[in-house]
Amino acid sequence: MAAAVSANRLELLQIADLVAREKSIEKDIVLEAMEEAIQKAARSRYGAENEIRAQIDKHNGDIRLFRVIEVVEEVENPATQISLADAQKEKPDAQIGDFLASSLPPLDFGRIAAQTAKQVIVQKVRDAERQRQYDEFKDRVGEIITGVVKRVEYGNVIVDMGRAEAIMRRDQVIPREHIRQNERIRGLIYDVRRENRGPQIFMSRTKPEFMAALFAQEVPEIYDGIIEIRSVARDPGSRAKIAVFSNDGSIDPVGACVGMRGSRVQAVVNELQGEKIDIIPWSPDVASFIVNALQPAEVTKVVMDEDRARVEVVVPDEQLSLAIGRRGQNVRLASQLTGWTIDIMTEAEESERRQEEFMAQSRRFMEALDVDDTLAHLLVAEGFTELEEIAYVEPEELLSVEGFEEELVGELQRRAQEFLEKEAAEADEKRRALGVADDLADIEGLTPQMLVALGEAEVKTLEDFAGCAADELTSKEDGILKAFPLTEEDASAMIMTARVALGWISAEEAFGGHEEAEEDAESVEAEAETE
Repeated sequence: MAAAVSANRLELLQIADLVAREKSIEKDIVLEAMEEAIQKAARSRYGAENEIRAQIDKHNGDIRLFRVIEVVEEVENPATQISLADAQKEKPDAQIGDFLASSLPPLDFGRIAAQTAKQVIVQKVRDAERQRQYDEFKDRVGEIITGVVKRVEYGNVIVDMGRAEAIMRRDQVIPREHIRQNERIRGLIYDVRRENRGPQIFMSRTKPEFMAALFAQEVPEIYDGIIEIRSVARDPGSRAKIAVFSNDGSIDPVGACVGMRGSRVQAVVNELQGEKIDIIPWSPDVASFIVNALQPAEVTKVVMDEDRARVEVVVPDEQLSLAIGRRGQNVRLASQLTGWTIDIMTEAEESERRQEEFMAQSRRFMEALDVDDTLAHLLVAEGFTELEEIAYVEPEELLSVEGFEEELVGELQRRAQEFLEKEAAEADEKRRALGVADDLADIEGLTPQMLVALGEAEVKTLEDFAGCAADELTSKEDGILKAFPLTEEDASAMIMTARVALGWISAEEAFGGHEEAEEDAESVEAEAETE
């Protein structure tokens, strides 16, 4: 680059053009770098305190140097500033804020000045090249790109992509895959970061998106949008599951992905080093989708808990190992594919658990209603699971049970109501002993048992409750009220009622015009003021 500084005019432009083409950057950027380099060399010659500008003519290569000074009201730095009065002596129409430029004689570069100029030019060109690389690849995240393995360092693979380099970290390389220097390799660009040492381009061969992109290359229907890949789950190098859906009822999504004699899926398998791929039809019905995802195992029953996104799957005893897979691989991939936590159990285990639940409910009814085991078993067998159902259900429902008469139904309901009232009174007494405020107890929907649980969790005032989040109450893992059948929507409504009662927000902000909820909030607020 030193030659660029000392070259004649035409050579200067030729060198700028050559560097621009070699580095794939704009010629103007190279010329700007040269101007900056000349300016730096000129400052060392004429004084660093001066503001010196250089201009290179883009047509003939002429270099011109100027000393620039600013017209100011009060001069603080005489090297770069001039008063309005002095400026008007040189230029009568000068105004505050104007800049005056005076020509300087051409600069004769010495060895040190030339070396300094070279460093500036090299740095500016390198910065421009890095910016070009970043701009080129930042919008290519999610694309598959082919490169040549430049070197392998401690399991990390450096890939030469022609105009840039990418890194494939050790955890992004398919396990047991042998990658050699100078071999061509394909990978997915999953991240591009701007860093001090230049843009960092990260590639992967293990991410699910890589397999999805490979299918999009091999299956024209996916590329055209006729078939959609809804989800992918991978255990890189071993096994994968991919869920596909067809927007055209006449096209089988699984068959299209498999291809004639398996040609399409085999091309993907070969690229993924023999990874086994299960292609599964996606279904809007979650239960059907989960059953499909557990293939090749057969499923006899599915019990879903939508609040927890958890599902219990019952399989025949002889299918258990197949459903779970080696080291839990099949059920783990199915869980990742569907987004649901899947619990596998055999028919025998499910029968035993149901029997335990049946006996526990029967014992509850025997103790609360003071009835024998035959009557308790009959109530459970008829679908009654809670005392509240017996206490407050329409008598006709109980009368529909074979052998139940009005007198028996009336007595059962009376006993159930008395037991629930006794439980509520005991819970209310315990609530008061814990110091749970009465205004919190006025929130509609909070039962005495819930208030006890809140008190034990140190949520004792209306302010404490209003500061809670809905999932703090309902989370099945650590929610304060996880033992109660409370939905997140109901919990959120009760929290909003408390906030309105405290004046934190208005009823309209909280409920958006829902009259019943607003009335509840106004009722709690009125009772709090009365107390």
